[in-house]
Amino acid sequence: MPQSLTMYTTTWCAFCRRLKSQLAAEGIEMAEVNIEEDPAAADFVMSVNGGCQTVPTVVFPDGSALTNPSMADVKQRLGELAGTR
Repeated sequence: MPQSLTMYTTTWCAFCRRLKSQLAAEGIEMAEVNIEEDPAAADFVMSVNGGCQTVPTVVFPDGSALTNPSMADVKQRLGELAGTR
């Protein structure tokens, strides 16, 4: 199963902290990008969220993105990418 994710976050986002800990508990690797420290990342997040800086925004290995997904949503998408629903 592909497990290389990028999660766009902020330091104050409780949803980000929760998803980050859930990903770690599941052994799912991800790169974290703080949109408050990276203007290009903030622009990217706005481009996939209708102009809003909504976090967490998770980008999958195929380039697809989910905004504020549940752990179940992340696992389902990873399963789809691996061809196992």
